[in-house]
Amino acid sequence: MSDTFPPSHVQRFLLEDLDIRGAFVRLTGVWQAMQKGRDYPLAVARLLGQMSAVSAVIAGNLKQPGRLTFQIKGHGPVSLLVIDCAETLNLRGYAKAEPSPGGDTLNELVGDGRLQLSLDVPGLDQPYQSLVPLEGESIAEVFEHYLVQSEQQPAGLWLACSADAAAALFLQKLPGADQKDADGWNRIQQLARTVRDDELLGLDAADVLRRLFAEENVRLFDARSVTHDWPADPEKVASMLQSLGEDEVRAILAEHGEVVVHDDLSNHTYRFDAADIDALFKARTLH
Repeated sequence: MSDTFPPSHVQRFLLEDLDIRGAFVRLTGVWQAMQKGRDYPLAVARLLGQMSAVSAVIAGNLKQPGRLTFQIKGHGPVSLLVIDCAETLNLRGYAKAEPSPGGDTLNELVGDGRLQLSLDVPGLDQPYQSLVPLEGESIAEVFEHYLVQSEQQPAGLWLACSADAAAALFLQKLPGADQKDADGWNRIQQLARTVRDDELLGLDAADVLRRLFAEENVRLFDARSVTHDWPADPEKVASMLQSLGEDEVRAILAEHGEVVVHDDLSNHTYRFDAADIDALFKARTLH
C-alpha cells in the first residue's frame, strides 16, 4: 500500500467546540528502520513500537522543545526499553531483552519497574528528570497515567504496533472543556475507544478522526515529520576511547584481539584493530 501522506509523522488536532486537544502519530519507515538488524521477539518489538509512538506524541506537544528520553527499567526478561527523541523529532530506540523472553504483556515482560523521563532543553544548566513507578498493565496505561499526573488534566491514549508501523492516538481534556460541554469529554472518550488497530496503522489522521468524531468540529494542524537519521560517528567513538586512556584500551585489545564498541541506541558497531589503536594514540600524541 502506497502512502499519500507523510510516512512517519505527528499531527496535532483540536476539537474546537469541546476544548479537547489531541495528536495522531503514525510511524512507518522510521519504525522499520529502528528494527533493522535487531531481531526482536514480536512481543518485545510491540512494546518498543508503542513506546516510540507515544514518545513522538509527547515530544511533538512540548511547550519548550528539547531532547526527550524515556526509559522503562524492570526486573523481567525485558530489562530496558529506551526511546530518545531529538528536538527535531529525530527518533531512535532500543530494547534489552532475553533471547526468548516469554510472556506477552507489559507485566509479564518487564515486571515491576520504573519509568524515567529526561528532558534536555537548550539554555538549561541540567536536564529535567523524573522517575515514577510503572502504573498500568500496558504501555498505553503507563503513559496515560504519567500524562495525567504530570499535566493535571484527564488524558486518553490508544496505541498500536505491527512489524510495518506503530501508531498513537492521544486526547486531552483542556481546563475549559466542562464549560463548553459537560458531557463532551465522556462522549469523546467513548468514541475513541472504538478505534481499531488496523485503522491506527493504516489510515491517515484525517480519516481516523472523521470516522471517530464525524459530528464534531475538528481542526487539524500541519503534520510534522518524524525521522530516524543517526549516521555512524567514528570520530566520537575514537574520542571516547582516547578518554579511557591508552593503557586501558590496549588491555582490552590484548584480551580480545580487537576493540569493539556497539552503540545500542543508533545500532552501529565500531571495530578497532591493533593498527587502528596505534594510529589513534599516535594521533593524540602528535596533537
